[in-house]
Amino acid sequence: MSEIQKSFIPISPELERIGKIVVNSAYTVHKNLGPGLLEKVYEICFCHEIEKRGLKCNRQLKVPIVYDGLEFEEGFRLDVLVEEEVICELKALDNVNPVWEAQVLSHMKLTNKRLGFLINFNVVNIGRGIKRFVI
Repeated sequence: MSEIQKSFIPISPELERIGKIVVNSAYTVHKNLGPGLLEKVYEICFCHEIEKRGLKCNRQLKVPIVYDGLEFEEGFRLDVLVEEEVICELKALDNVNPVWEAQVLSHMKLTNKRLGFLINFNVVNIGRGIKRFVI
């Protein structure tokens, strides 16, 4: 077993449960709306589906950044934060940009969250539009 495998701690069953609800909600929204709409439309409907399933959802959440011992209010925004634990970065674009993956990972590290998703709704098959990250 490698050092990476030894140091990996699985996420909790509760985070797994929330993650399944996130994925199921994305599938439901995509099934009902299909590709081709604005990101904001998907965001609103995605959060509605999550809330229907009994989870709390925050949209466009401002996150200050701490740097060099100082806190700056001009940090970044999370598209969606589910149950104060799971970061969801939503897209509705044709071309996938690898920097989005780095963005999700950076957001996870800066907020000390272990589970994140990059969800691109502008795809024919939503299964190909969802990428899961665990740190």
